[in-house]
Amino acid sequence: MPTDPDLKKFAESAFAAIEAAADPQSLEALRVRYLGKKGELTARLKRLGGLDPGRRKAAGEILNRIKAELNERIARRRSVLEEAALESRLDAERIDVTLPARGQRPGGIHPVTRTLERMEALFMQLGFEISDGPEIEDSFYNFEALNIPEDHPARAMHDTFYVAGGKLLLRTHTSNVQIRVMQRRPPPLRIISPGRVFRCDSDMTHAPMFHQIEGLLVDEGVGFADLKGILEDFVANFFEREVSLRFRPSYFPFTEPSAEVDIMGANGWLEILGCGMVHPRVLENVGIDSERFTGFAFGMGVERLAMLKYGIDDIRMFFDNDLRFLRQFA
Repeated sequence: MPTDPDLKKFAESAFAAIEAAADPQSLEALRVRYLGKKGELTARLKRLGGLDPGRRKAAGEILNRIKAELNERIARRRSVLEEAALESRLDAERIDVTLPARGQRPGGIHPVTRTLERMEALFMQLGFEISDGPEIEDSFYNFEALNIPEDHPARAMHDTFYVAGGKLLLRTHTSNVQIRVMQRRPPPLRIISPGRVFRCDSDMTHAPMFHQIEGLLVDEGVGFADLKGILEDFVANFFEREVSLRFRPSYFPFTEPSAEVDIMGANGWLEILGCGMVHPRVLENVGIDSERFTGFAFGMGVERLAMLKYGIDDIRMFFDNDLRFLRQFA
């Protein structure tokens, strides 16, 4: 066991080290060095048992006084260091209230919303009304009533988001609204159904959630020429210029005949929508006499048209919330 002068030297060295600690981390290291389970003072206390009773009591009193003094000095030094750190941080984060305020910049309509509202306005000028429906749908309204059989690829798990154990799904198009409207209202019908749709797809030109506008017109004597005239009028007004359209034969289960529509762009033909005459079986599924009434339907992606109108080549930019991008549309 060290003699009293040894303990005095040990205490003075420890006190000096604590006062010299430059930051809380260094101070904590000193606390562990002296007072930790394997610390220098702890080791001295453990060796008291090897002394005779007379010396043990005196040495124990000295060591306990040193321990108490170490704890007090460490707490005091920690308070000083923490206060200095706070002062330093406050000084670094000081705000100069004499500087002119930045002010509030006016916001703007999101380009997708801007495009959607413009499309709705143009179709309403052509006599269409807006109808809405649920985003969580069952397979009858999303598939079966639209003449999409159970073995159709669109119903596969890798294309459709199923919920509730597969009993419900996130709609893959807004055509479910057309079915619901035709069920509760007799022709003539002239509606558009804008809204969000969901598909398992994601890249520069596809997103798992995007917006569509689908249109439906059902009446007596409706033909493909009526569909073509409506679409040509809409496209010309949307792009505010004369646009060359090309109708290519295609296949959709809910229309017959079906077509995909392209516009002539700077780099050639670009697809913008799908359309066709409503399949007689779809009309029969909702109780409409397909011998008396005919109709046409079309569907187009809002983001696709926004990309073409504003020269955007990556659909993901619409959903990144990058203010540098969005401010261009303010």
